[in-house]
Amino acid sequence: MIPPIARRFVAGETVPAALEHTRACNADGITVLLNLLGEHYDDPDDARADVDTYRRLLDDIDGSGLDACISVKPSQIGLDISAELFETHYRELVDHAHDRGAFVWCDMEDADTTDATLDAFESIAADYPWSVGQCVQSNLKRTHADLERLVDVPGPIRLVKGAYDEPSSVAHTEKAAVDEAYRDDLAFLFEHRDRGVAVGSHDPEMVSLATRLADEHGTDFEIQMLMGVREDAQRDLARQGVDVTQYAPYGDKWLSYFYRRVRERKENLAFAARAVVGR
Repeated sequence: MIPPIARRFVAGETVPAALEHTRACNADGITVLLNLLGEHYDDPDDARADVDTYRRLLDDIDGSGLDACISVKPSQIGLDISAELFETHYRELVDHAHDRGAFVWCDMEDADTTDATLDAFESIAADYPWSVGQCVQSNLKRTHADLERLVDVPGPIRLVKGAYDEPSSVAHTEKAAVDEAYRDDLAFLFEHRDRGVAVGSHDPEMVSLATRLADEHGTDFEIQMLMGVREDAQRDLARQGVDVTQYAPYGDKWLSYFYRRVRERKENLAFAARAVVGR
């Protein structure tokens, strides 16, 4: 059972719990992006099991009338085993979603996985345009070139700052440099794409910048934030007419995810504790 202090960040251990959380978010005008917790599998059976679970989740979403989609991690669906297995599973899920009018996002993991992840996204998006979206990370020094490569790919791009601890040879390691790269990448996306920009940030400065850039360029966009982080802001933005999507993980592998949220920002623990005591 998920303890109350972690429940702020995880939408339950089961599909019914995740769908109930989705229903509550939808009532506030927020779309939900469901992620089954699990990653770095080296056994093909584990990857296959999560693919099958995602297939069933897509069926459940299709029959529920809820405004939701899924997001998968490359290492969860086979990338640590082989790039070929990953792309096969990735394509299978997008095909299954496409038949149901649903959508699949793919997360980005550490820098060593970037090429295989983008290769698969580019290939699959060509066959299933606007049925699949890809996350990219501004802390990586290569990302601007990746955005130039992806500018005409028919699928949305989720821009995040990046949470992986990467070496300075491949990544910006100072916060100011990451913020500068994120602003530059955001400006590039809004200037060169008329749709499909997802702003994955809790930073009020970046959210405000995205709003200004959208007005300037007439670009459709959405804000994506994590469950349990700035949820009041998520609801406020939705009330203002901004498209807001909440990334909501679920499943029994919640412990390591919760610890990551706390390590990233110590105030997350304080937020969770206040939620438990109702303050």
